[in-house]
Amino acid sequence: MVLRRDFLTWCNETLQTALFKDYAPNGLQIEGKEYIGKIATSVTASKAAIDFAADQKADLLLVHHGMFWKNELPTITGWKKERIAALLDNDINMAAYHLPLDVHPELGNNAQLAEKLGFTVERRFGEQNLLNSGSLKQVKTLGALAVHIEAVLQRKPVVIGDLSREIRKVAWCSGGAQGFFQTAIDEGVDLYLTGEISEAQYHLANEMGTAFISAGHHATERYGVQALAAAAAGIFGLGVCHFDEGNPA
Repeated sequence: MVLRRDFLTWCNETLQTALFKDYAPNGLQIEGKEYIGKIATSVTASKAAIDFAADQKADLLLVHHGMFWKNELPTITGWKKERIAALLDNDINMAAYHLPLDVHPELGNNAQLAEKLGFTVERRFGEQNLLNSGSLKQVKTLGALAVHIEAVLQRKPVVIGDLSREIRKVAWCSGGAQGFFQTAIDEGVDLYLTGEISEAQYHLANEMGTAFISAGHHATERYGVQALAAAAAGIFGLGVCHFDEGNPA
């Protein structure tokens, strides 16, 4: 068991949350019991994830996507009321780490994604160092890489580009980072990989000659929260369980 305060201090210091300008509060969002013995993790603090945490008798739900975001209505009604009520009824803490969890060089979504997909990280760049660039540990054609990504992430990616082209240098950013495509193009990479695609990226990929892969917002952000929880569990001797939803987005 560990005091909630000590656990959160470790998370905040490890992820250096004070360095980030974010769209959501990082750290504790819903307060539950004072001591933590078991952590449940999930990409998002959905009702299904909260119910899972309650069934597992977890003391804290640790997520990447919490429940409070910049510019949204501050009222606690509807789905938000139901989620918060479930947490409070079960005395479960809920803590969320957004951009700091994307960026961390070992535990972050981008670092974990690189490890899963076989990318060598060479540098971080772009807004708040959210983007990574590097090379494939083994050169693949775009088509072969797409097959590999689907096998690893268990989600069919959207692929824009010549499938026969060899991919050596890549840039990537987990989640909804399609708006950084031009930044990746300027980096001189063969491919940019992120979680989502909008209409404009199709044209940029074709006109600029840089391949684009959308591998799923949820699929590309499964691993950071699990790595963070595993690291904390090793330090504090906590139990850990993970909830994964079949979210195709």
